[in-house]
Amino acid sequence: MDILNLIGREKNLFEADIDSYGEQLSAKVENARFLVIGGAGSIGQAVTKEIFKRSPQKLHVVDISENNLVELVRDIRSSLGYIDGEFKTFALDIGSPIYDAFFESDGNYDYVLNLSALKHVRSEKDPFTLMRMVEVNILNTIKTIRQAKRIDARKYFCVSTDKAANPVNMMGASKRIMELFLMRESQSLSISTARFANVAFSDGSLLHGFNQRILKRQPLVAPKDIKRYFVTPQESGELCLMSCLLGDNKDIFFPKLSEHLHLITFAEIAKRYLTMLGYEVYECNSEEEARSLAGSLPAKGKWPCYFSISDTTGEKDFEEFFMNDEILDMQRFENLGVIKSQLSYDDRLLDDFLQSIKKFTETGKWEKGDLVRLFQELLPGFAHKETGKYLDSKM
Repeated sequence: MDILNLIGREKNLFEADIDSYGEQLSAKVENARFLVIGGAGSIGQAVTKEIFKRSPQKLHVVDISENNLVELVRDIRSSLGYIDGEFKTFALDIGSPIYDAFFESDGNYDYVLNLSALKHVRSEKDPFTLMRMVEVNILNTIKTIRQAKRIDARKYFCVSTDKAANPVNMMGASKRIMELFLMRESQSLSISTARFANVAFSDGSLLHGFNQRILKRQPLVAPKDIKRYFVTPQESGELCLMSCLLGDNKDIFFPKLSEHLHLITFAEIAKRYLTMLGYEVYECNSEEEARSLAGSLPAKGKWPCYFSISDTTGEKDFEEFFMNDEILDMQRFENLGVIKSQLSYDDRLLDDFLQSIKKFTETGKWEKGDLVRLFQELLPGFAHKETGKYLDSKM
């Protein structure tokens, strides 16, 4: 599938920067040992492949998804083959004592990259999934940073999100809070991160869902009023690798906005997607109409679609990669910007946040409102948009 064409581009966004820094990236990888956490997700797989093809001395990949790790290995063996260095995968939960035992048994890593995350806005629909988001996006990040410090790693990288800039949903706010903890931990370990756009056809994404709907002969549904920036899976891996290996302490990398990176609606991508598959788009007026036609229209070369107006909790009207008060370096790279983060934090507030989360989990009682208020104490400008509607109530 021609992903670039679907998202309205003709070339790889970071091609010039990868060419300019290619030798430096390869030299760093060849002489280093890597641990990739969350390496079987869409971004994690892309990062793993970027490291693998530059022949590291050691590459260990950890993920909770055994099936995705199997596919990662099959993908690498079928496309890139083998390296002289050690390449192993481990199906482990990084929040567990089993993972801790694994880490202590080896612990010889120069770079630790954490790509694990709960990334969906829909994950804030209930207090329990929301607490899991806190655990994965914040607590596990702190834990793995401190483990990296104990082994004197050269660098720790973890992925943030564009939704951390002026967040309006709990997912973005959780990543913003994570960035606050990164700033505190960066006093004793070099840390960098990246904010970037939607990764086209990443696992669980709406575009990935298009593939599933076609396979199951079901209608396509997409919002027609929401525009987003998109990068390809390969570009997501390149961005993370460059931030990890080329970024200074506290740097936040992001893709520059240019003629190569522009906003596009999900509905427009859906239309291009169906055209690429040889189908004519048939716009329906409701979910019910779209479902009713899914059994008959495809045989006629048409595919039922319902393009809706978004009204669910947490949807941001527009995307941004940085905030007005952040210091930017827009000169070093051709298509990458760098936030030279001076993000201030309050030690007392960070400690109070952790204590409150600990209390909630020990008692086993908390409501979504408790977590919203706790987030707002750390992020006074956090404008949470609660509509009472969630994506799980839609097709």
